[in-house]
Amino acid sequence: MPMQPSPWVPYLCLFLAALIMSLMMTPVAHRIAWQLGAVDRPGKRRINKTAIPRMGGIAVFLGIIAAFVVQYVGTMHLGWPVILSPAPHFHSLNYQMVALGFFAIFVTGALDDVFQLTPLQKFFGQVVAASIAVASGVVIGVIVNPFTEGALQLGPLAYPITVLYLVAYVNIFNLIDGLDGLASGIACISGFTMFVLSVMAHRMDAASLSIALVGATLGFLRYNFHPASIFLGDSGSLLLGYTLGIVSLLSVTRVAGLTTIIVPLVIAGIPIIDTFSAIVRRKRAHVSIGQADRGHIHHRLIDEGFDQRQAVLLMYGWSALLCLGTFVMTQVSVIPRIVIFTSLFVASAVIAMKLHLFHPVLLHHMNPETGDDELVSPQDPEFKQEEEKLLEEEEKRHMHHLGS
Repeated sequence: MPMQPSPWVPYLCLFLAALIMSLMMTPVAHRIAWQLGAVDRPGKRRINKTAIPRMGGIAVFLGIIAAFVVQYVGTMHLGWPVILSPAPHFHSLNYQMVALGFFAIFVTGALDDVFQLTPLQKFFGQVVAASIAVASGVVIGVIVNPFTEGALQLGPLAYPITVLYLVAYVNIFNLIDGLDGLASGIACISGFTMFVLSVMAHRMDAASLSIALVGATLGFLRYNFHPASIFLGDSGSLLLGYTLGIVSLLSVTRVAGLTTIIVPLVIAGIPIIDTFSAIVRRKRAHVSIGQADRGHIHHRLIDEGFDQRQAVLLMYGWSALLCLGTFVMTQVSVIPRIVIFTSLFVASAVIAMKLHLFHPVLLHHMNPETGDDELVSPQDPEFKQEEEKLLEEEEKRHMHHLGS
């Protein structure tokens, strides 16, 4: 009978398997991206000055697969514990379908990298992947109110709410992927935090998945940190968000108090702030929410004079602070949790305001020569005039509301 290993040995092996596979496969992904034409070329919104391939998700995906191959071998031949055992609150959980969901989100991102899918096509792929996860049994079910003895039963609403939750998690990581090593580094920090919390919750499936993600992203960062030779692409950024969303559902949010449900949201605080500010910024300027602009956190930091490396390291530090606060929140009672969460929220709000994240960077302008409605940015001479008009309109609306 094989000797029982230390409980940390399997996790270390999963981490190393994902790390080594990602290191080995990133150069392969680099070549595949060039052959398929999946390349980011310099442009107005892009930071990169040279053409860089964008299918790094291949390496991250294969790193996660390698980790679970090692886990399978360890379980079958080395006496490792079985990790694919759902928590008691899951009535049934089909891990094969969970794996299918991962494949679906990776394929959606890879197709977008190569063929540039429309937003609707990409959204459809995200919904399909999230729906597969829900069909597998990964569903938010019961929310316990920390201030009362009651619990909120979501019933049939649990299914669309879980799909919406996963799709949102996918997109916030997709939007934050704007600087060398930014999305992969934040996912690595977030993944390690979720690993620690999953181990403490005795959720081996979530812990194994999160430590595999940490290894895969860390290996990929060898090539993705500034100056990057390859980008994640949507094949990677969608996968990162989906993985962290699944981990949070497996380990945290099925049956939880309201403050505990906040945990995965705080862990992903930076991409959530970035996404929320983008929505507010574009709504203020009466621009489509889907209209890309140069107002994201990383753009603002670059405009403040930081170089790429400095901007990314600052965002790593901000993310690490949120994750540390999240860990402390899980170790204290309800009132200190609320105090910590409020402190993190206020600090992040102050940073967001200092960086002017809610100020529009695209405005409508009527071209006097053609009569066409055009979008102008701060680089255009007409922008200042349109910005003054916007502020005047907002001031009038504010005074009207006060008067009524």
